[in-house]
Amino acid sequence: MKEIELKLQGKIKRLTNRTFKFDDRVKEGWFSAVYFLKTKEIVKEFKTDNTVTMQFFQKEEAVLCGTDEVIALIKAYANQPEELDIHSLKDGDKIKPFETVLTITGPYQNFGFLEGVIDGILARRTSVATNVYNVVKAAGRKPVIFMGDRDDHFTQQAGDGYAAYIGGSTAQATHAMNEWWGKQGMGTMPHALIQLFDGDIVEATKAYHAKFPNDELIVLVDYNNDVITDALKVAREFGDKLKAVRVDTSRTMIDQHFVRHPEVLGTFDPRGVNAELIFALRKALDDEGYHHVKIVVSGGFTEERIQKFEARNVPVDMYGVGSSLLKIHIGFTGDNVLLNGKHVAKAGRRYRPNPRLEKVE
Repeated sequence: MKEIELKLQGKIKRLTNRTFKFDDRVKEGWFSAVYFLKTKEIVKEFKTDNTVTMQFFQKEEAVLCGTDEVIALIKAYANQPEELDIHSLKDGDKIKPFETVLTITGPYQNFGFLEGVIDGILARRTSVATNVYNVVKAAGRKPVIFMGDRDDHFTQQAGDGYAAYIGGSTAQATHAMNEWWGKQGMGTMPHALIQLFDGDIVEATKAYHAKFPNDELIVLVDYNNDVITDALKVAREFGDKLKAVRVDTSRTMIDQHFVRHPEVLGTFDPRGVNAELIFALRKALDDEGYHHVKIVVSGGFTEERIQKFEARNVPVDMYGVGSSLLKIHIGFTGDNVLLNGKHVAKAGRRYRPNPRLEKVE
């Protein structure tokens, strides 16, 4: 395992330099498509004296992320990286379809085998950053908690958390997600804690508050599928100490509020965390004077679902979003577009100089 510390070039403010950890087998080509490895060997024997420019682009409106990681990778594993000429946009830059985001110029055999690895880094980080950006934009000024820890392999958390930060999420579920940008994970209680107190939301909250008295008290209230009843129980018990309640009702469940008030059914889908339930919860809290208690929602939220909530002014104060933010839908392509200074590229591709690119020192 190689660790590379890089002073990040991105224009979004950083707290420290980042240390990227890479598997040393990258240099051996273990993660490169075999045809790149074969091409490297052929070029070393038959076309050693070459200088190519490889250019990277994608086809969406997006928020770019992964450039710092790519630069660190090149510095770690390209052959004679100091002789490569690299120009790049920055993490956090808004990019257009087919816009060149990165160029690398030098002997092909020194870096060409990294093409697919670079594509993959840019694809994942840019997809996550763009997904988060769109969700944050849909939520307006309301915070978005990045809760993607259970939706992908745990080894991706640091990079995904950084990409989520680039996209605009500054509250994240694990410490690993915050590793590259200098904060700690946040969170209060899972359903498991309430289960361990036999479903008694008040007793579970008392224990939580006793153990973590300095935390903002945010209580999960859907364990018993009766969010209004349980929210009022903890509000009455903790008063001003209660910061917020979180609703995470399963999309297959109908809350007990609608069982008690069947007259409202028939005009909307009552399952899960729906707008009518949140309106009713807000009214119940306000009617008893708990105007200060905020409402956090989670469970299957997407950009489109948040847009619908916001269009109706549903009284949500914070959104928790997970799986929808990890959809990898932006693919990058690297193409050789110049050979020894001449415009040489496959049909359908051409050199696209971009004045926004900056030289990487």
